[in-house]
Amino acid sequence: MRLPALTELSPRQKEISDRITARRGGTRGPFLVWLRSPGLCEKVEALGAYCRFESALDPRLRELSLLIAARHFDAQYSWNAHVGKAADLGVSREALTELAENKEPHFTNRDEQITYQFSSEILNDHFVGDETFAAALSEFGEQGLVDLIGSLGNFSMLAMLLNTFQVDLQPVEPPFPDVRGYAKVTRHNQPRVGQVPPSSPTRGCGTRREPDREART
Repeated sequence: MRLPALTELSPRQKEISDRITARRGGTRGPFLVWLRSPGLCEKVEALGAYCRFESALDPRLRELSLLIAARHFDAQYSWNAHVGKAADLGVSREALTELAENKEPHFTNRDEQITYQFSSEILNDHFVGDETFAAALSEFGEQGLVDLIGSLGNFSMLAMLLNTFQVDLQPVEPPFPDVRGYAKVTRHNQPRVGQVPPSSPTRGCGTRREPDREART
């Protein structure tokens, strides 16, 4: 952890910490960072609680969206904390292993595949294609699709906080082959989740197109 331990809490920090503990069983991990900004912590915790416990998405897809964002941002803490929950809710362990290894995951359920396709496109390309959008809207409805975007945004913010402040990792085997501690071990020729190597003749979901040569000059 890059910040010193919180040894004394202000009355406002203690109020928020007590509320977090009541809802989540303890104030730990990222909340020990969020508490440095009590007002933000209160709102972030409420948003996170909605995304994890109350959103229109199936709980299985809530956990999957968190893991997709975690893998995109190399957030090992989030992955370690939630991969077992996703598996317990029915997401294929084989698909989660493929996701962790930056391979194209083979999900067994249609809604999981749509979640992955949609999430990969918005995270990698910053846009969502018409076909993917239509499939997601049909599968999740308007509220579910809005909640999916909210979940990806919330879990992406969480991942950035964890990595920036280097929140202490759990004492488990590193989940990602290209990350050790808080550093990449392979920086080149490593495709992102949902992408294929440039030499491949086909493109997976979320692959960014290269601009035309004329546009680059």
